[in-house]
Amino acid sequence: MNPGFFGLDIAVKGLYTAQRNLDVINHNVNNINTPGYSRQVANQSASRPIALLNGTGMLGTGSDVTGINRIRDEYLDFKYWSENKTYGEWEIKRTLLADLEATFNEPSDSGFSTMLDEFFHSLQELAKDPGSEAVRALVKEKGVTLAKYFNSMATHLEELQVDLNHQINTKVNRINSLGAQIQQLNKQIYRSELDGNVANDLRDQRTLLIDELSKLINIDVTEVVAGKLPNGREDKRMLITINGKPFVDHYDLTQLAVKQRADKLNPEEDVVNLYEVMWEDGNTLKVRGGELKGLLDVRDGNEGENGSPLYKGIPFYIKKLNEFVRTFAKAFNEGIIGSDDLEGHADGVGADNSTGVRFFTMLGIGNMPMSSDDFIAIPDCYNQLTAKNFSVSSDIINNINKIATSDTPDQIGNIENLNKLIKMRNNTHMFTEGAPEDFMKSIISTLGIDSQQAIRMSSNQQAMIRQVENQRLSESGVSMDEEMANMVKHQQAYNAAAVMINTMAEIYDILINRVGL
Repeated sequence: MNPGFFGLDIAVKGLYTAQRNLDVINHNVNNINTPGYSRQVANQSASRPIALLNGTGMLGTGSDVTGINRIRDEYLDFKYWSENKTYGEWEIKRTLLADLEATFNEPSDSGFSTMLDEFFHSLQELAKDPGSEAVRALVKEKGVTLAKYFNSMATHLEELQVDLNHQINTKVNRINSLGAQIQQLNKQIYRSELDGNVANDLRDQRTLLIDELSKLINIDVTEVVAGKLPNGREDKRMLITINGKPFVDHYDLTQLAVKQRADKLNPEEDVVNLYEVMWEDGNTLKVRGGELKGLLDVRDGNEGENGSPLYKGIPFYIKKLNEFVRTFAKAFNEGIIGSDDLEGHADGVGADNSTGVRFFTMLGIGNMPMSSDDFIAIPDCYNQLTAKNFSVSSDIINNINKIATSDTPDQIGNIENLNKLIKMRNNTHMFTEGAPEDFMKSIISTLGIDSQQAIRMSSNQQAMIRQVENQRLSESGVSMDEEMANMVKHQQAYNAAAVMINTMAEIYDILINRVGL
């Protein structure tokens, strides 16, 4: 500092300090709508004073801007990331379970209850006129419609499982992409801060990426102190872990990967080639939160068996549909209901005196319905029956006179066997849940309960996320009123410094140019 121009130097420093504060305010105002931006404040302090030679004290030398601080509460960030993974999981489940509810489409004119009602209603019509070929054709068509309902349901659920599989692959790719971006920002931030500065805007970008990442998968975020920098500040390095294993470790990134399963997790309910999520190095990974967990639970969940034992996903509902068609077909064909061995369609006699004909079989080669004899010849045939291959036998399709209404040959008007088949509609011993309709209602009720749970959990987590987000905004967000007030304050300081410069200029003009004249 030039002692001859001491006062002018102080005024100039005041001008620069006010200008720097106005620059920071200008930056804040320009980024008021920038996602993830944190308000910045210039750290202003009095510059180092000088001691007077006569020992009368210390003389101030003005002010300096010693840094630009990023206003951020790290606790709120950690809280947001912790809650966001749960919100991501339940939000995705809420959406997917709504899709499942639309698939079952109950109650409706095209749902299961309607299909079952129409099938048994056609049997009742046949009981009125067992010799009518028109009514027999109606029974066949309603049986085919009922079978195709289950075929369609199973196919749709499998297609949804395939779609979720692709979404899982997409989410893993996005997680890896976010990790790579955070890794690059770590390098930029670390290099920028080696000289003691704080890379405020780069840290905002990194925080915004971590916000998105926390919704996709369960992560833990910490800044590890690795020592001291040459300027004496702590050497902090970003560490993001998944289940305790580093995902982003400062400059290092360990990516996730997907690998097609060699075997089905649920042999009867899964499609082939589903992806397993793991670490890139081949180590297993148990996903515990985020949208990725929601997708995995709905894709793989099969309560009480493999997969996600505490969640009921697509395999669970496919298994239930398979259980229905197996039990229903065995009861209708053979009369086997629980421990009771009654009389079924195979025990009756058709209009052409045929007997031993099974009404329901399965699709075989070329996706064509199998005959009764071919079906029953398959070892453990009913366990091979699924909702996807459920069908009316080719015997019935090709010859409606094989529909067994009588229990005695050559008695077309005899409907004893048909009456026994009609009574199965309300047989409460067919399933543990009760009659056929009760079994399907239990499936729909289970889905409805799970869907309501997802809605409640998603709404609760969304409320918590909003609360934390509001707290973050109140702490880090830019307030236009506050910035305008600060702008006026620093503008006045700038004007005052300018006036002081003019005043000191006049003083030096008098001192240099006029004194002694």
